[in-house]
Parts: sequence; C-alpha cells; structure tokens
Amino acid sequence: MPIDPISLEIQWNRLITIMDEVDIAVVRTSFSTIVGESRDFAVIMLDAQGRSLAQSQMSSPAFTCMLPVTIKHLLRQFPAETLRPGDVLITNDPWIGTGHLPDLSIFMPVFAGGRPVGFMGTAAHVSDIGGRLDYFDARDVYEEGLRIPPSKLFMAGEPNDQLLRIIEANVRVPDQVLGDVFAIVGAERIGAGRLVEFVDAYGVEHFGELAEEILRRTEMAMRQAIAQIPDGEYAYVHMADGYREPVRIQVRIVVEGDTLLADFTGSSPQFPDASINCVTNIAAADVYYSIKSSFIPEIPNNEGLFRPIRVFAPEGSVLNTTFPSPVKSRSKTSFHIHQAIYGALAQAIPDRVQAGSGSFWLVTFYGQADDGSTFAAHVIPNGGKGATATEDGLPTTAFPYNGTVTPVEILENQSPVMAVRKRFIADSGGAGRTRGGLAQEIVYRCKGGRSVIAAVRPDKLKFPAPGILGGKAGMPGHFTLNGVEVTAEPHRIRKGDELVLWLPGGAGFGDPLARDPGRVAEDVREGFVTVAAAREEYGVVIDPGTGEVDAAATSAERAARRRTTIA
Repeated sequence: MPIDPISLEIQWNRLITIMDEVDIAVVRTSFSTIVGESRDFAVIMLDAQGRSLAQSQMSSPAFTCMLPVTIKHLLRQFPAETLRPGDVLITNDPWIGTGHLPDLSIFMPVFAGGRPVGFMGTAAHVSDIGGRLDYFDARDVYEEGLRIPPSKLFMAGEPNDQLLRIIEANVRVPDQVLGDVFAIVGAERIGAGRLVEFVDAYGVEHFGELAEEILRRTEMAMRQAIAQIPDGEYAYVHMADGYREPVRIQVRIVVEGDTLLADFTGSSPQFPDASINCVTNIAAADVYYSIKSSFIPEIPNNEGLFRPIRVFAPEGSVLNTTFPSPVKSRSKTSFHIHQAIYGALAQAIPDRVQAGSGSFWLVTFYGQADDGSTFAAHVIPNGGKGATATEDGLPTTAFPYNGTVTPVEILENQSPVMAVRKRFIADSGGAGRTRGGLAQEIVYRCKGGRSVIAAVRPDKLKFPAPGILGGKAGMPGHFTLNGVEVTAEPHRIRKGDELVLWLPGGAGFGDPLARDPGRVAEDVREGFVTVAAAREEYGVVIDPGTGEVDAAATSAERAARRRTTIA
C-alpha cells in the first residue's frame, strides 16, 4: 500500500529537518571562512543504494546533485556489505566527485538492524588543498593539489592517521582543513543518530518504502512538468569569458513526451592550459538544478528529479573533460550552464526562465599574520541576480548557487585585511520590463605589517550577464589594485594597498519600454537608477522638481523610441 500523503509529508519533512540539523552543526563547528561563513558545502541523506532522499535547505545545489554519483563510485570500491559501524569514506577525485580538488566528499554509513540503511553525505570546499595559488594557469590536475582516491577516513570509528598525515603535509593551513574534516564527521554522526531514531520509530522496511515513495512521486512530478512543454528542439549558444579565450556553451534541448535531453555538442573543446574544464558530474548537476528551479521549484530536491533528464556532452569538450585536464576553476564555465539552458527554454516557457546573473567571484587572502601564524581567508562576493518574468533581480545575491559572503568582521578578525567600503552601484542592473539586480563595489585594504597574497577569480568582465526576451545585459565586472587594472593571477599586497572589486550586475527581462514608469521613478528615488538612465534606458522622464514621472514627456519619449525601433 502506498504511504498516505499526510504521513508522507510529515516523514519527508522530518528527514529534511535532520539534514538541517547536520547543516547547522557543520557551520557552528567549522574552522574555515569558506565553510562556516560562505557556506560552500552541502549535506544530504542517501538510502542504502546511494540514492539521495533529503538535503538541508541551505545546501549548495550542485553538490546535492553530484554526491549521489560519488557514493555509487565509492560503493563499487567499498561494497556496502563490507562496511562496519564507524567507517567513513572520502575522496576529492574530480572525476568521481564534484569536479575539482578543493571539494572533499565525505560519507558515513548509517547502521540499523546490523546493516547499512543509508548514508550521511557531505561535499565541502576546504580552505586549501595544496598546489598552485593561482586559479587558472595549471596545465593538468597534478599541478592543482592533492588528489585523494577513494579511501577510508575512519575505520570502525578510528581515524586513518596515515591519510590524515598525508593531508596535513600537503596543505597550507592544516588546522583549518583538518578542523573542517572533523567538524563534518562530527556533524554526520549527529545526523546518523537522528536517522537511527527515525528507523527505530518506523522500522527498517518502512524507511525503504518511504525512500521509494519519495523518489517515485518526485520522478512523476518532474515527468508531468516536462510533458507540459511542447515537444521539439530548443537551441541556444552562450558565450562566457573563459581564460585567454572565450568559452562557447552550445546546448540543444530536446523535449519528447515526459523526457528531456540537454545535448552540449558544439561547445568548446577542453582547454589544455586553463583550469576551466568541467567533468560530466558538474555539467549534469547544473542542468538538473536549472530545470528543477523552473519546472518544480516547490518540491524538495532528491534523486527522483534526475530520472527523466539526460545530459550529453562530447568527450574531450569543456563540459566533459578527460583526465588529467586542469579543473580548479571549473565554475568559470559551469556557472554559465544555467544561462544556456534558460536561453533555450525561453522559446518554450518564457514565463519560467531567468535572465543572466552577475554572481559570483572568489577572493582568497593567504599569508602570515604578525604573530607568524598562517592564515587563509575566503570571500565569495556576489553581483546582481537576473530578473524573471514577474520579479526584479535581487541585488548582490548568489545564483546559480546559494553561498553567502564572509562577514566583514570575520574577515578582519582572521586576516590583516579590512573592508573599507561596500556599496550598491547605480544603473548596474540590466534594464528590462523587470530590472536586473544591482551589483556592488567592494574595497579591501591590507592593514597588516606583513604582505598578503590576494587571488581573485573574476567573471563576466568581457561577456556580461545576458538579458533575455529583450532585456539588457547587466554591468560587466572589473577590478583594480591601487587604481590600476590588473590580471587574475595572485598579487602580493602590502600595507595600505587597496583592492577594488566591481561585481557584475544582473540582467533585465523583457522590453525596458514596457516597464511601469512608477517603478522606474521608485528606482530613481531609491538610488538604484539615475535620472539619466531612466530616460535613456526606459524612456521615462523624471520631473527634476518633484521627482515624479512627467507623464506627457514619457509618453512622447516612448512613442519616439518605438517608431525608431520599428523603422
């Protein structure tokens, strides 16, 4: 008998609550800014077959889609029947896990009735994994840091000291890295205990039935959503900055009944000397997330979502790179996949796609503090989010992932760097019927007695976030060191030096001349749009005396613009 809807809702939400508790434990016990403050991690619950069932509500979306792939690889190396209580598995192999070495994937089997009934899984970006400090110039993955093959981190509850010593010897900030590792293991133990309580309350067999029902219902919902789209092919080409030369992401979406194929044939070949290549795990994850967000945003994420969707990228392409290609900054490519997907789907479901977003960059400060200790502080600032059919884009908000920026107080406490200024940038959101989210300016100053190595991973400097269905692009980003435009390699900054970032703006959705003049006037009063841009971009004339819309002048301005467009 199927589980009744009310019981399903209660029990499903209990599983999600367990993962929320694990999430909070990771944040509270972590050692690094990139885990504890930027929240560059995810925690999920999987069943005994390694199928994802529940995740914390703040988990990084792509990680949650990749972890089920990783655990299945690990179970081929360490079959479930050979695992013992207290075992913990780990890897950071990009082709098995999340696509680059800084992300550790850690799994703990959960035992009930003498056998594994599920797993706690975590993917987390640690503060260092050795290798080069720069983000882009590696020639292969061996230059990018320590690669951990599928291994046991704990064996029957005892730490694998040899593996821990290897990690400690190969990272710049071992206290932060190992501190995060133990924080994750501790948090997963909390989750494992809560899942055992759940299984004790409902029974092992019922938990298996619940897993099947969650996956079945979710798959059915995704199939129903796909079936509402007219059968056909929808194509789009998106260009991104890349490194040295642009990246081409070409997608062909094929909808047939209740299934969907995303085919990336025609995309750029893999890069032999730039760390911007993606493995198939990350490419597929970003496709899943984009489609889920548009089709069934209200359903909690689990593996049932993926079943009706197939992703193909030719081997040797930038979205299916071969070992040992460099992959450290694969997000320079993967963060653009959703824009290609939405560009294609705009032809079929224009009311459910989003314009391009300006997020996100990564800034890392390495060095030695005045007391001689080593530090590594990460900041993940965001530009503006793209507009949708009904809503303006949010300012300085992460998309396609949901990380948060390291608070100023934390950065200044953990490194000799201070934030001098953070402010919105007027006119940075792309014009449209709905406006793109505003970008921000951030100024960092070195204040310590010792120099600091600052590494920046920028994006959308050459190709800004694209508008959609007539909307305009957001403001492109750029950054300077002491007032001079610099390149993306690590720079040594000294006391008094200032690093200034202008994050990109989000793009607009729809014809700017269709935007409500009252909303434009409100944007002007809030300082989001200047008077000049109101007229130039939206055809809205603001009376300088009252700050209100000059209706007659606006009507004439817009009529003239439309006549020019038609001509």
